[in-house]
Amino acid sequence: MRVCVIGTGYVGLVTGACLAHVGHDVICIDNNEEKVKLMKSGQSPIFEPGLSEIMQNAIKTGKIQFSSDLAAGVSHGEILFIAVGTPPLPTGESDTRYVEAVAKGIGSHLNGGYKVIVNKSTVPIGSGDWVRMIVLDGIAERQKELVPAGGAPSEDKLPTGDFDVVSNPEFLREGSAIYDTFNPDRIVLGGNSQKALSMMKELYTPIVERQYAEDQSLPPVPVLCTDLSSAEMVKYAANAFLATKISFINEVANICDRVGADITQVAKGIGLDSRIGNKFLNAGIGWGGSCFPKDVSALVHTADDYGYEAQLLKATISVNERQRLIAMEKLQQALKILKGKTVGLLGLTFKPDTDDMRDAPALNLIEQLNRLGAKVKAYDPIISQSGMRHGLSGVQVETDAERLADGCDALVLVTEWDQFNSLDFAKMAQLMNHPVIIDGRNFLDPEATIRAGFQYIGVGR
Repeated sequence: MRVCVIGTGYVGLVTGACLAHVGHDVICIDNNEEKVKLMKSGQSPIFEPGLSEIMQNAIKTGKIQFSSDLAAGVSHGEILFIAVGTPPLPTGESDTRYVEAVAKGIGSHLNGGYKVIVNKSTVPIGSGDWVRMIVLDGIAERQKELVPAGGAPSEDKLPTGDFDVVSNPEFLREGSAIYDTFNPDRIVLGGNSQKALSMMKELYTPIVERQYAEDQSLPPVPVLCTDLSSAEMVKYAANAFLATKISFINEVANICDRVGADITQVAKGIGLDSRIGNKFLNAGIGWGGSCFPKDVSALVHTADDYGYEAQLLKATISVNERQRLIAMEKLQQALKILKGKTVGLLGLTFKPDTDDMRDAPALNLIEQLNRLGAKVKAYDPIISQSGMRHGLSGVQVETDAERLADGCDALVLVTEWDQFNSLDFAKMAQLMNHPVIIDGRNFLDPEATIRAGFQYIGVGR
């Protein structure tokens, strides 16, 4: 099928590359010329394991192309994905101006032929009908521009629109996005047109039938077809539930700290309950990233708009904000006065296997440590090697873990990179003024860390 993906951020680029990999003819559109040039060379502008390889293979087979020409993209695609960003505004609501601009642009370039316009961006509930209205506005504006003053319109030259809007939320985990695309738990399609839904099912047939799955013997991927608003709500509800689960286990961890229980054992015990499950029960210093903070806040804002106070979701956010300070409290308990001390951060990104720093707990730690007069150093396997480190203020980014440890009074493990399990902690302890480590993710082996010479402090342990 012919596919156009507008927006090559995290979701758009992964979606476009994977659809090209399964055999569709894809064009990815972005208004950033430098980014387009980079992608044409087969390089990914984001760090995601396996993405560059898939892009390069698709370029070789001619299944993917990159352009800044929206008109060409709209003309090419029978299915048009809107995958631009919807960053949070200070109020908590989503900034939909980029979605609006794309929808209007699509409308101005439609001219014959049926199109399915797919909301892949995480948009507020009700955006499906709103996008349809904006597309129609784009068609109307373009028609006005093409009608000569005082003259009659030339019907064959006017943009026309035969389209339907579908909601197709994404459930990709950064760092595992390629795997998640080919091995999804479910595919959700929201729309009112059976023709559009049928085309979307056809698009996803190779994935639904597990042709590219790790285990191809599994039954077909469940496909949930629902109305637009319900599909939009599925995305928000899923992320809000997972964020709530993490905030819950963090709250229990804080109680464990006070009563002497071990949260890792508690989590294991409740995770064996099939009604609860063991995922997202890792206590630590809170969640961050591009999805959870934005989506939970947006759902709270939507509830407020419709006269409902989402008290549980507000508590989920406040518990997470409080959890960001847990590492600071533990540092103060171990070192007392932080002014004049040097603290090293192991990891900067909000999770491993990504270069994403959006709403990362590390940023809160850097801000608070600077405020209290501490010197902050950091080492991250990705950020330390990339140009992104130049955008960080108030922190000295080191190129390896031993340089990080040298002269530190304490370390804080912020991101649970696999590489951190194989560090030479004994040597690092010798390089430090005070070998203290705050394990902000309960990731390290406490006994091994203690044997290496550290004072080990976990969360809820």
